[in-house]
Amino acid sequence: MSGIERVGVVGGGLMGSGIAEVASRAGLSVMLIEVGDVAVERALDRVEESLHRAEIRGKIDSAEAVAVLDRIDFSTDLESLADRDLVVEAASEDEVTKLGLFRKLGRVLTKDDAILASNTSSIPIVKLGAVSGRAGQVVGVHFFNPAPVMQLVELIPSLTTSPETLARMRSFVESDLEKHAIDATDRAGFVVNSLLVPYLLSAIRMYEAGYASADDIDRGMVLGCGHPMGPLALADLIGLDTVRAIGISMYNEFKEPLYSQPPVLDRMVEAGLLGKKSQQGFYSYG
Repeated sequence: MSGIERVGVVGGGLMGSGIAEVASRAGLSVMLIEVGDVAVERALDRVEESLHRAEIRGKIDSAEAVAVLDRIDFSTDLESLADRDLVVEAASEDEVTKLGLFRKLGRVLTKDDAILASNTSSIPIVKLGAVSGRAGQVVGVHFFNPAPVMQLVELIPSLTTSPETLARMRSFVESDLEKHAIDATDRAGFVVNSLLVPYLLSAIRMYEAGYASADDIDRGMVLGCGHPMGPLALADLIGLDTVRAIGISMYNEFKEPLYSQPPVLDRMVEAGLLGKKSQQGFYSYG
């Protein structure tokens, strides 16, 4: 067993709130940290809405939904994570932000064997470990959106991650959370995004060049290739800012043109058109 009973999550956005819900549904004590009171309220709303959808679909009953919410505490104070066995960082996909958090979290955690994990999609884990002061206990653990539904988790050890840390995280993912883990090397994009992001960027370039409408591009891949969702709708779901950030990170590492971001993606992110999270991207979600 992983020995993980107390979990912290930093960041209450779509991914962070989903990871907190997953951990709580596994019967674990969860502390979710956000930057301010308004953000805390939004994170609470996300968890409540997700549990409500699970109730409607018959995945859980009302008593279980209440119990799941009761096991999650919300705070704006990183110091409240001191006693955690595991802290998962799920902040915005920005290297400077994540490095700053790992510096602070490395000092906050009091247990010598406490694990510090990042849900990053692309930032090198070895960099995060180096600034934390506890590199052996730092590992990548990449969930997919929506975390309560998606069954895959990528485990990404760095050159400095200890075998014990990786074994505990594998047990946590597979035994505690009952999800499927695959191993990835510590390189930008890991396994899934190394394949997925070039596909999404190619679809965005096709849209930008006027090959076809967003709807026709997506219907082509759904009806022609049997994909459950078209690439532009999927980019909206992931978040166009996140897709852009992953592409930049991968391009910086490999210098491959297929990872470079299309100008229209830059413009949309600069305009705040981030996809589903902002109610407008390639599609409108008002």
